[in-house]
Amino acid sequence: MNNLNILVIAGSARQGSLNRKLADAAAAMAGAAGMRAVQLDLRSLELPVYDGDLEKASGVPAGAHRLLLAVQECDCVLLVTPEYNGFPTPLVINAFDWVSRIVASPAGPAGLAVTANKPAGLMSASPGAGGALRSMNFLRQYLQMAFAMIVVPQQFALGKAHEAFDEAGVLKDARTAQAVGGVLDSLAHLARALNTDR
Repeated sequence: MNNLNILVIAGSARQGSLNRKLADAAAAMAGAAGMRAVQLDLRSLELPVYDGDLEKASGVPAGAHRLLLAVQECDCVLLVTPEYNGFPTPLVINAFDWVSRIVASPAGPAGLAVTANKPAGLMSASPGAGGALRSMNFLRQYLQMAFAMIVVPQQFALGKAHEAFDEAGVLKDARTAQAVGGVLDSLAHLARALNTDR
């Protein structure tokens, strides 16, 4: 996994978020495996809910350009999101909706040009037994169809996530850590293959 940059994004920004804990654990594991893990807090982007009138009046917010730059600078993206009524969080969808509105300019490429063929991996966590699996299924479709990202088949849904971490935020169960590592390995393998082809 050496020399790869991975952007890790948690789909929940609230205090004590289980998905944020899983994102932290995955980032730590990626770092231990030799990757450079960069975590991005979507809330810090301060993005308003997408509104065409707002875009027309003020343009695309700076936060969307920050997200686009982070995606552009990484070799792959790992999204870790809970589900809200079976869907990915509005925090994730809204952020990427804004990115899709960025057009090419002398300052940089269009948002959809940056996301095209970018490797992505998915994880989710929930106190329930399903581990927010439904959100990943919808998010996979959204990223592949709307953004032309290449989402690896391997994914991981962490059920009973409130019992999965010790006080230091480390995953207690070796099989769970192995599953997280499997997603990271698959993502790194794809990113490396695509980098070789370029």
